[in-house]
Amino acid sequence: MKRNQTIVIGASALVLAGLAGGGAAWATAGDDAGERVTGAAADRAAKAALSHVGAGTLEGVERGDDGRSAWEVEITRPDGSTVEVQLDAGFAVLGAGPDDAGGETGGAEEEAR
Repeated sequence: MKRNQTIVIGASALVLAGLAGGGAAWATAGDDAGERVTGAAADRAAKAALSHVGAGTLEGVERGDDGRSAWEVEITRPDGSTVEVQLDAGFAVLGAGPDDAGGETGGAEEEAR
């Protein structure tokens, strides 16, 4: 009987650990607009944005939250300025502009190249 209890307790602990890990992964998946995301699609968005800007350091990729773009990619240029590139769902550049402290693109947008 004691052996069966140990097995049940051990199995329960494994199930709970799995659920906790899965919940943490789901909570940080970043499917909502405005949250940083990772993965193959985010990598593709970053590559398209870096290609548009020419050079810089990737700061983050987010789902678009402006109702126009599917992706927003923040890049710091070599001169220290920050630019946010908006991409559509097919990773085509919609526009780019300076990124203010709040993470929203401000000022006049550059035209897509």
